[in-house]
Amino acid sequence: MNATPKWYLPVVILALLWNMAGCAAYLKDVMLTPEDVAKLSVEMQALYAARPAWSVAATAIAVWAGLAGCIGLIMRRRWSAPVLIASLVGVVVQDLYLFGVNGDAVAKAVPGAFVMQGIVLLISIGLVVLARKGAARGWLS
Repeated sequence: MNATPKWYLPVVILALLWNMAGCAAYLKDVMLTPEDVAKLSVEMQALYAARPAWSVAATAIAVWAGLAGCIGLIMRRRWSAPVLIASLVGVVVQDLYLFGVNGDAVAKAVPGAFVMQGIVLLISIGLVVLARKGAARGWLS
């Protein structure tokens, strides 16, 4: 196995923390009680009620596969690349709902949603590139 660059471990630890935050946000979202939902704005309540199961499932795949893929990167394992690709697919499917199917409603209810999801997408792509590059350069076994 080739020596990994000095920046590799700090970057993947930050990515792990990022994905842990995503998992926490997902859990917080799916564990909302009816009382919690009632406290949301009318627009957010409508978005929450209208979400299709496939969008919620895509989010679950995005965050949990992202977490597993980052653990794989820390462990320097080749399997992290396909797991991170699954996470990226989850992000893309989630974005199809958020901005394709329901874009106007999301933009009105959640200012900055496009920016945040853009950051999520870029990080997901970056992690796939990192995993593939790591595999090609012998950083991962």
